[in-house]
Amino acid sequence: MKDVAAEAGVALKTVSRVVNNEPGVNAATADRVRAAIERLGYSRNESARVLRQGRTSSIGLVIEDVGDPFYSGVSRAVEDVAIRHGSLVLSGSSAEEPARERELVLTFCARRVDGLIVVPAGADHSYLRSELAAGTPAVFVDRPAGPGLDVDTVLCDNRGGARMATAHLLAHGHRRIAFLGDSPTIFTAGEREHGYREALGDLVDERLISMAHPELDRVRADLDRMLGMDDPPTALFTGNGRLTMTALRALAGRRMALIGFDDFELADLLSPGVSVVSQDSAGLGRVSAELLFRRIAGGGGPAERVQLPVRLIPRGSGELPPEAPRSS
Repeated sequence: MKDVAAEAGVALKTVSRVVNNEPGVNAATADRVRAAIERLGYSRNESARVLRQGRTSSIGLVIEDVGDPFYSGVSRAVEDVAIRHGSLVLSGSSAEEPARERELVLTFCARRVDGLIVVPAGADHSYLRSELAAGTPAVFVDRPAGPGLDVDTVLCDNRGGARMATAHLLAHGHRRIAFLGDSPTIFTAGEREHGYREALGDLVDERLISMAHPELDRVRADLDRMLGMDDPPTALFTGNGRLTMTALRALAGRRMALIGFDDFELADLLSPGVSVVSQDSAGLGRVSAELLFRRIAGGGGPAERVQLPVRLIPRGSGELPPEAPRSS
């Protein structure tokens, strides 16, 4: 930095201000400093900057699966906010494994990230207490933290969206409505099942509910069993985008009213278009990141719990009238 100051004919502090984008340097002087930096090939010492400022200008993001379009939307929105704050995002996928979640979080903390955004895979987050006590803020997104951890949380209205979808099918004359959900240990899956049950009330038939990992063989077996009943379902509500797409493959042309939780690419191009409850993945990412950077900047106050609304998009499949599904 001394060489840059000498080359540009300015004080060392002036170079520091230009390098760190601080105010107080006129445009002509700043241009002269940047030209000297380019000629000399100078790059600032990030390790020294971290020691001086106590920050790394980085945050850690733990999501379920970077390949899932929903979580890709969350990740991109977090990154957009981080860029505006001059910060880098370190991210990793937990694959719904609590041990992997913990490993990623603690690795990010060891790299001294300024804060964390976590889509939790497990329910025990006691391992985070020491990091929170040391001043590392965390925001949980899509699902809340486990018991005993008072942290900011950003969710979508899972239960309300499920009630909305089920009520929509009821309004179109359906009374035998099946539900395929993800593993019941996942918070969002459980909330959507509750919303479905609340909307159906006394019409709930336990035989029409299946909660497990969205694998094609399992979904096909469940649908074959349900559709083979004497009083088969005439409508289906699926608990997430992967389940919706898997159910469409398993149905293989059999006619059945359908609403899925989560929108997905090309849903509007199918015939009929797939009706969905759409949640704002970008909104989840944006709100959680803005909340985190507010905490990093010193914003205090009690932990916040933010719930974002969802909306029903009718495209045709959820509006089909009741009709016994035809055999394949």
